[in-house]
Amino acid sequence: MSFVLDNSVTMRWFFGDGKSQELAYAIKVLDSMKIVSAIVPVTWGLEVANVIAKAEAKGLVTEARSEAFLEMLGGIDIESDIATFQNSLSSILQLARRYQLSAYDASYLELALRRGLPLATLDEDLQKAAKKAGVKRFS
Repeated sequence: MSFVLDNSVTMRWFFGDGKSQELAYAIKVLDSMKIVSAIVPVTWGLEVANVIAKAEAKGLVTEARSEAFLEMLGGIDIESDIATFQNSLSSILQLARRYQLSAYDASYLELALRRGLPLATLDEDLQKAAKKAGVKRFS
């Protein structure tokens, strides 16, 4: 079994902050990756890199901590979906319009819909859109 992994969950692993129930969910998702794999849109790596670069620039984390996190990510089963690019100006744009999401968030929803997979996310707007679209939340 697989699921779509949203960057909001990934960044919770990195920062380890937020509401206790959100952190618990993120840890549960990470623990589940011992037996299931995650699929991400092709832009996921750019999102991860952007958040890390901004956090380092603000002095919130050290480069050493970021590198350790990236090493951890390299050790878990995350597949990048290359069809994201092909769908970016069609179905992803349509979902962004329909649910008033960023194109980045809509790419996670589109991937979940296209592959028929649950979505692991902490983003409230994306959770609402997924529910309306009939996508289950990964649990």
